[in-house]
Amino acid sequence: MSDEPLDLDSHRGMSEQKAVDLRRALAEAESHAQEMRERQAALEAHLLANAASSWPEAAAKARYLLNIYAASLSDRDTRHRELITAVLADFSRLSGEG
Repeated sequence: MSDEPLDLDSHRGMSEQKAVDLRRALAEAESHAQEMRERQAALEAHLLANAASSWPEAAAKARYLLNIYAASLSDRDTRHRELITAVLADFSRLSGEG
């Protein structure tokens, strides 16, 4: 008996290997998505727990919320998308970033 692990992938057919690769990719994607949800929850907890001490900090919070809102808009909601773009441009211009 050998102490070397068996490479089961080499014993699979092409369609079985593709199915395994897909399952692995999906598991990895779900793991990354879970990490992102946890990081987003931590960020939001931080934003809630700490009041902004300046206008730029308040604008950063507003940017975050506007980006979340923009991501939820349908492609046909051009008026709200344009308004968000204009507000974000105002934030940049008024903070000296643009």
